[in-house]
Amino acid sequence: MTADLSWLPPPPADFAARLGAAEALPDRAAWDALAGLARTRLDPARTTRLDRVLQRRFPEASPAGPPTRLALLGSSTLSHLAAGIRVGALRRDLRVTVHEGAYGRFDREIDGEALRALRPDTVLLALDADALLGPTGDVGAALDRLRSLWARARAAHGCTIIQQTLLPAAIPLMGGNEHRMPGSLAARTQRLNAALRDAAAEEGVDLLALDDAVARHGLDAWHDPALWLRARQAVTPAAAPLYGDLVARLLGARLGRSAKALVLDLDDTVWGGTIGEDGLAGLVVGQGSASGESFLALQAYARDLSRRGIVLAVCSKNDPDIARRPFLEHPDMLLRLSDFGTFAANWDDKATNLRRIAAALRLGLDALVFVDDNPFERALVREHLPMVAVPEVPDEPALVARCLADAGYFEAVALTAEDRGRAQAYARDRARREDAGERATDLAGMLAGLGMRLTWRSFDAVGLPRIVQLVNKTNQFNLTTRRMREAEAAALISDPAVLTLQLRLADRLADHGMIAVATGRLAGDDLVIETWLMSCRVLGRRVEEGILAILAAQAVRSGARRLVGLYRPSRRNGMVADLYPRLGFAPAAPDSDGVERWVLDLATYAPPTDLPMALEAF
Repeated sequence: MTADLSWLPPPPADFAARLGAAEALPDRAAWDALAGLARTRLDPARTTRLDRVLQRRFPEASPAGPPTRLALLGSSTLSHLAAGIRVGALRRDLRVTVHEGAYGRFDREIDGEALRALRPDTVLLALDADALLGPTGDVGAALDRLRSLWARARAAHGCTIIQQTLLPAAIPLMGGNEHRMPGSLAARTQRLNAALRDAAAEEGVDLLALDDAVARHGLDAWHDPALWLRARQAVTPAAAPLYGDLVARLLGARLGRSAKALVLDLDDTVWGGTIGEDGLAGLVVGQGSASGESFLALQAYARDLSRRGIVLAVCSKNDPDIARRPFLEHPDMLLRLSDFGTFAANWDDKATNLRRIAAALRLGLDALVFVDDNPFERALVREHLPMVAVPEVPDEPALVARCLADAGYFEAVALTAEDRGRAQAYARDRARREDAGERATDLAGMLAGLGMRLTWRSFDAVGLPRIVQLVNKTNQFNLTTRRMREAEAAALISDPAVLTLQLRLADRLADHGMIAVATGRLAGDDLVIETWLMSCRVLGRRVEEGILAILAAQAVRSGARRLVGLYRPSRRNGMVADLYPRLGFAPAAPDSDGVERWVLDLATYAPPTDLPMALEAF
């Protein structure tokens, strides 16, 4: 087995011509064209060629925003890995700049002056077993050394840490019973990798799990002993594109670029056969046959993703009532209608329906992963909606779930209670819409009947993980798209010039958890709103009006006379372009960098008297 980008479609036959044409395009068009090429199954040579154009065309900032700065430090040769990281980030609409540490100097560089000047957002430590354990090194001492390196990096840079697990490259001396020779390098490598997982969880360090990748693809796909001895390349160049993608997944997960919804075709994807022609009895799904169990494997994977917070949706060319029947009546179906956040079954093209699904879920199209067994449908969606992830799933249904897992679309670095409840909340919303027949209704009366409670408090240590997650994952209802590391968020807790709010919403149907974050900084008589973001799950409930009422009251308490709202346009936050004028703010002169400024006089502001929610501190 090879360690390649197997889930992506092959690159176009005219790859070189398209690459040359992309470089000559205007900024946004060039970026999109390069990203489109990055979303194909690139080998190391094409990855390097694409990376060269990327660096020439966008040496720092890009239409995707300011670059994320990554410091790649290690004990082996790393220069061949940087291109794959940059291209893997481009695949996720991210611009990453990579500082490659000198060979074997990680201990000196990690908090040295050169790296301090770079101000990395993330430090990746790529260490090998020889450097950490040596011929006789102790696992406990090696782990202590790693903890010390993590602490030094955080103290110097306030950055995120990614720790690469050790490649299990040592030759075993006892075969399958290597654990009975605990002093061997192979046994100590295995024990250190196991200990790393607990230590990383305790320290908030993200793991680049190369040992898991080796278990999946085999050691030969990742490590070449000859290249290790000749060039000290622990990871073989053949695996560099996949290595870069694994790193980019972690960077993207921290910045909210992981997918949030899995959209499924039905016929020959979720079950075998065509429901409109074969009927319930003719469907292939369930225990007792290899084919039936193969389709159940995808359903089980989708169900488990839903339980950790990934929203499920259906996009099928089908009669809507017929398409629903298996979920309601087939005894062997694992997925049920109640598992889906939205259900689009009709005869429109799938690109159109995917737009509807994104709108219904209040997600960007780049948050969707679309799975379809039909190559024509996959090609159509890629052509018309290149921001939607469309894996090149195998023909064998038993391998589809594995393909999705390999692709890493749903990479996560943390899991909160809000994550676990998200999919159920979307499904409840869908059921409510369908019960109402999607008809117009008395919105004010419906909202009043929900019994909503918007509760708030300042930032605290308990809420910090969810605060940071919301700040870094929310793209649409986000006025400034300002990102925040956990250390930066923690520093705001004790800053007397900063007002912080974490807000939760509950109603008679559900506790939606933390749904919004806002921060403001005092500047004379003004409180400048530096961050204001909200989960799109609660749009349409007038929650933003409640948040403004809380912000205004706290600003007055802090001595401010005006609220100054900032809006920095991005590709994803157009939905809030008119938020401040809708809330009564007056325009002010924009900043030199194009950030809009809006002002609200607190002496004349009066909160709405008809808010359909109680506002309470918690």
